[in-house]
Amino acid sequence: MAERALQNASASPYLVAVARTDEMARLQAQAQKRKSMLVFGPEGVGKTRLLEAFAKTHPLALYVSRTNTPRDLMLALIENLRNTGKGELRLPASPGSLSTSSLKGMVQSALDRLPFLLVLDHLAGPSSVVTRIIKEMNYYGRTPVIFAARTPHMEDIGTLRPMCADRSERIEMKTFAPQVALEFARREAEESGLWASNLEPAIHSFVEWSGGNPGGIIQMVKMAHLITTYPFPRGRNLRRGYPCAAPSVPSPPVAGRRDGLANCLCHFRLNVGDNLFRLRRRSVAPDDVALAVN
Repeated sequence: MAERALQNASASPYLVAVARTDEMARLQAQAQKRKSMLVFGPEGVGKTRLLEAFAKTHPLALYVSRTNTPRDLMLALIENLRNTGKGELRLPASPGSLSTSSLKGMVQSALDRLPFLLVLDHLAGPSSVVTRIIKEMNYYGRTPVIFAARTPHMEDIGTLRPMCADRSERIEMKTFAPQVALEFARREAEESGLWASNLEPAIHSFVEWSGGNPGGIIQMVKMAHLITTYPFPRGRNLRRGYPCAAPSVPSPPVAGRRDGLANCLCHFRLNVGDNLFRLRRRSVAPDDVALAVN
């Protein structure tokens, strides 16, 4: 995702915004104070990327991508504890053969020994059992918990809300400002090799439809790149439609399907928030590829 933007993040306001420098600084300050923190924002805004980057800067951070069940959480933490290389920790060679209660006891023992930090991603309405275990591991602030969810409301973080009751304990990840989003989309298009005769208007449409959401922009650029580079059939049946598909996995043509636009060879659909984004390729000639966005 615009990897060059991560280098020399202090060089410009654009790079600061894309690298989430301010959010990273707040996370690091909170970790230094041994305080918990909630990171929230819509899907695709960059929460996972921020947490992964933060975990790499903290040698005792235990990053867990998902917390679906108590057992999944314990197994992931045991694996993370092993990866720290701390020989003084007593960890099982085959954790899968042990009960969840035994794993939990081993994790609690490790948290008592060293100043670890829990980084929990993709919380989405966790069960009461999972939230109770997270609270027990936090143990009145002994082990800070950095966790991510879509909103700070109970339907997304359950009974963990008291851990981030104060505003200083929450970071809202916002979408990019229009000018930052435009530059981000241009760089993504350039890095992906996307080309079209009406590329600049299409990029403006990407930004408008995504609302400045970086994940949405990346999806649209990938989809546009696939459409403009797919080896379309030539000849009399140029109006064959292509059904919806993931940007990286094109589906075979379906004869007889039309979408009502002349020379429209392909269209893909992508849900962006509450909107349905539709992207079409409007031409056949390799040197005259145009994108239709609506």
